[in-house]
Amino acid sequence: MALKPQGMVMKIIRKFSAPMRDTNQCFIAKEKTICKQTSVLFVVLEHFSLMSFTCAVDCLVTSNLVEGSARFTFATVGLGNGEVLSDLGIGLTPDHSLDEVKALQDIDAVIVCGGYRTSLNEHPQLSKLIALSSKCSTILGGIWNGAIFLAHAGVLDGNHYALHPDNHAYAKERFPRSVLSSSSYVEHENIFTSSGASSTLDMMLALVQKITSQPNSNAVREILSCDRSIPQNSTPQLHTCLPGSTPAIVKEANLLMVSNLDEPLHVEDIARYLKISRRKLERLFQTHIQTSPSKYYLELRLTYARQLLLQSEDSISTIAASTGFSSTTHFSRCFKEFFSLSPSVMREKMHVS
Repeated sequence: MALKPQGMVMKIIRKFSAPMRDTNQCFIAKEKTICKQTSVLFVVLEHFSLMSFTCAVDCLVTSNLVEGSARFTFATVGLGNGEVLSDLGIGLTPDHSLDEVKALQDIDAVIVCGGYRTSLNEHPQLSKLIALSSKCSTILGGIWNGAIFLAHAGVLDGNHYALHPDNHAYAKERFPRSVLSSSSYVEHENIFTSSGASSTLDMMLALVQKITSQPNSNAVREILSCDRSIPQNSTPQLHTCLPGSTPAIVKEANLLMVSNLDEPLHVEDIARYLKISRRKLERLFQTHIQTSPSKYYLELRLTYARQLLLQSEDSISTIAASTGFSSTTHFSRCFKEFFSLSPSVMREKMHVS
């Protein structure tokens, strides 16, 4: 053990295990870093899919929240001046018209947003923008049938791409040199395409991962796709992200822990209930979650505490008791070790922001 220099306070920092890391990522205090901004231009076409567009924007905004920096900036562009009508009849006034887009060196990504009723006719000025962007190695994207306009510009020749099924016949007849995929979204080098609203999230997560990192993308996925494939009448539970390959017995141990956060069970009691030895339970956790049952249990309790801290007006002492801590001091110390902020400071910062 290294000796602690006199007069210095040792700062203990503990990290969440993989299943709990993503859900807590954006709440862990981070040092301020200067990162290169990524400027994203959304070209919104008449009758664009509002759901797809907002999903794409939400992904970028959430990524900024998770990373703790304004990595992504975005602006909207219309083919002409004035309001652009979405598929829901809700209008959007773009930040710029296509005529105003000139400084391509300041644009890192151009994403064309189409929709079910969007006209598929080529727009020469848009084709020119896309072709020039491709030459500048700018990231290109097509949402719903936005890929049609990438194809008009010739940047999909020889490339795989995704497209809304209703537009497949049109694309096959007009763009024989492009490879139409049956996948809901496709990432091919610097080109990202999706076929609808749901797949736009997957496409944008792939884009976020390419520009930032996989952990950042995973954290965004955890926030935005938490409601996928959850049965209608299932019991609400603390959301965890155990790998699909996790053995049933570990999942059962997780369920026992989640159901007993206010009065934590001893690991021996959990093992006894599952009819296995404590040693075997610890070995299973270490193999499949890369942490011990006791540490994982603590992470569950702290995650639940963090949710109460930011979403309720309960006192810190009440939250400590609700999550099985014997004292507020012990709770605050454990909380700070994982989040690098005390409970009171986190609550204060969140209210200020």
